[in-house]
Amino acid sequence: MLETAANDHKPSVTSDRAFKEDAPLHEIVIVGGGAAGLELATGLGNTLARRKRARITLVDKARAHLWKPLLHSVAAGSLDFDEHALDYLAQAHWHHFGYRFGELIGLDRARKQIQLAPTHDEEGVEITPPRSLHYDTLVIAIGSITNDFGTPGVSQHAIPLETPEQAVRFNHRLVNACIRADAQPGPVRPGQLHVAIVGAGATGTELAAELHRTTREVVAFGLDRIDPERDIHITLIEAADRVLPALPPRISDAATQLLKSLRVDIRTNSKATEVRVDGVQSADGGFIPSELMIWSAGVKGPDVLSRLDGLETNRIGQLVVAQTLQTTRDPDIFAIGDCAACPQPGGAGDVPPRAQAAHQEASHLVKQFPRRLKGEPLKPYVYHDFGSLVSLGRFSTVGNLMGFLVGKNFFIEGYFARLMYRSLYKMHEAALHGVANVILSSIGRSFRRRDAPMVKLH
Repeated sequence: MLETAANDHKPSVTSDRAFKEDAPLHEIVIVGGGAAGLELATGLGNTLARRKRARITLVDKARAHLWKPLLHSVAAGSLDFDEHALDYLAQAHWHHFGYRFGELIGLDRARKQIQLAPTHDEEGVEITPPRSLHYDTLVIAIGSITNDFGTPGVSQHAIPLETPEQAVRFNHRLVNACIRADAQPGPVRPGQLHVAIVGAGATGTELAAELHRTTREVVAFGLDRIDPERDIHITLIEAADRVLPALPPRISDAATQLLKSLRVDIRTNSKATEVRVDGVQSADGGFIPSELMIWSAGVKGPDVLSRLDGLETNRIGQLVVAQTLQTTRDPDIFAIGDCAACPQPGGAGDVPPRAQAAHQEASHLVKQFPRRLKGEPLKPYVYHDFGSLVSLGRFSTVGNLMGFLVGKNFFIEGYFARLMYRSLYKMHEAALHGVANVILSSIGRSFRRRDAPMVKLH
C-alpha cells in the first residue's frame, strides 16, 4: 500500500544505494500536477514504473489539468476549459502511475511522509480523509500563487488567475455582467462594464487583448442595448514604467502599440493601493472605476512551503534548490517549476518562472532518476532560454528567439510568432500524449469549433 501512517513495512531506498532487482519498489511521490509535475509523472510512469523499477504517485488538489498559460483564454471566454482539460485519473491509468486527490499540508522528513488534508464535495461531504503518504523520493511541484503584497480588498473584490476554477469564475462574471447591463431598465452606468487588470506581465497583457475581442463577440449575440465602443472599457495597471517589464523593451513596445490600437487604457508607473467593490485606488490618489477586477501583479510560493519541516525558502516563499534540483536541506526532496528557486551558473540569478523552464526541469529529472536509483551522481540542470513569446489573441503575437537557436537573437511577430507560441502548447501536449495523439486531437478540435460560438457564453 502507498498510503500509510508508518513506513516500517519496507526499507527506504536512499540516493547512495545501488538499485537491486529484488529490492522493494522505490516510492517516488510528486506533489503538484501542473506542467512540471504532470510531465514528470508521465515520463517516469512510461519508463521506471512501466519497467517495475519504481512506483510513481502524483498528488494534486484538483481533478484535472490545464496548461497554465491558457488560463487567460479561459477567463476571456475564447477557450473552453472542458475541451482542453486532462483528467488526472485517466492520465495515470494510461501512463502507469498512481493519482491521489488531496492537498499537501505537512511533511515529516524523519519518517519520509507527507500529510494531506481531507477533501470535500460541494455539499461539504468528505471525499477523502486526512492521510499520510510514504516516499523514498519526493518532488514538490505545486507552482506559485498570486502575490497581493498585502493590498487591502484584493481577496474580496479581485480574482487572480491561478487555477481553471478562477478563470471560469471570472468568465461567468463577465458574461453575467453583460447580460445584466442589457436587461436593466436604465442605460449602462459609468464603470459598470469596465475591467481593471492589475499587473501588466504576460497574463495581464494577454488577457487585455483577448478581452477586447471576446467582450464584443458576447455583445454581438443579441445584447443590442450595449455599445462596446462606448460602454466596455479595459484598463491595464502596472507599477513599473512599461508593460511586460520582465521582457525585452522591444517586445514591450510592440505589445503597447497593439494594446493602444485596441483602445486599452494603459496605466504604467501606477501602484494599486486598494481594491474596492467599485474599482481600484492608486497611490497617486486616482481612482479607476470598474465592475470586474483581475489581480495578476506578482507571484510567490504557496504558504505551505514555509511549513515543510525546515526546508529552506527564499524571500518570496519558493523552495531553494541546488542545480541538481534537490532542496538544500534534504537530498531526497526535489522541487521544480514555479515553486522552486534554482540558481543559474555564473551568478545569473534564479531560473525564471516560465513554462519552458518547467518543461525542461521535468525532462531533466526523467533522465536523472534512473541514475539516482543506481546510486550514480546526478547531473546539474542548466536552463536554456529559448526566448519569450506573448500572445495578443487573434491580433498578433510578439516575442524574441534566442541566439543558440537561430544564430543571433531576433525579434519576431505576426503569424510566425503565433505559430511558435502554439508550438509551446503542442510540445507540452506531446510530452503527455505523444506526437501522433496530439496531431489527431488538434484536427478533431478544429472541426468541433466550427459548430460552436467562438466565445464562451455560459
